[in-house]
Amino acid sequence: MGWKPDYATLPQAREYVTRHTSTVDDTFLGLDLATASRAVDRATNRQFGLVDAPELRYYTPHWDRDLLRWVVEFDDLQTTAGFDPQIQDANGDNLGAVDDYVLEPRNAPADGEPWTRMVVRPGSAFAPTGLRDQAAFTGRWGWTEIPTPITEATLMQTNRFQTRRVSPYGVAGSPDEGSEMRLLARLDPDVAVAVGPYRRWWAAA
Repeated sequence: MGWKPDYATLPQAREYVTRHTSTVDDTFLGLDLATASRAVDRATNRQFGLVDAPELRYYTPHWDRDLLRWVVEFDDLQTTAGFDPQIQDANGDNLGAVDDYVLEPRNAPADGEPWTRMVVRPGSAFAPTGLRDQAAFTGRWGWTEIPTPITEATLMQTNRFQTRRVSPYGVAGSPDEGSEMRLLARLDPDVAVAVGPYRRWWAAA
């Protein structure tokens, strides 16, 4: 699937937007589909693809005063296959793996959601000290499946962009018939509702 893919297929967008199977508009439809997918990313503060293979990424741990534990916020993770959480020193050399930890939210797998952070337990052989980019974590980051509401929201926003193509002044519909709609520089309101539950709030370090 890859990182930051389109969240719907071109045939899906073609059927949703044009209601026919003609490929005559596919070039611009593909552009709108890609742009709509990235608009969903911005609205949710996350993406819904999956890296093809385990990938090394760096994160900065922070001390949670309530838990009295080191916490590492990381990119969405839905599979522990290839997951390797290493701690580095100030020179960027690996000290060793975090071997006693909890991935949270604890119920993420049962709810079809990703883990978004690690809480390091006191029993870990290696623990963070708060250095910048000290957590050198390898994993298959992302979502194993694109949620249905995200696909639906992407198609709705694609349709909005397509409507904008034939509304050069940013107004669709007819004021005389009371159907005027201004296509302002924001998400379609229904798209905002659909993606709202998926918005991620990153904790401050």
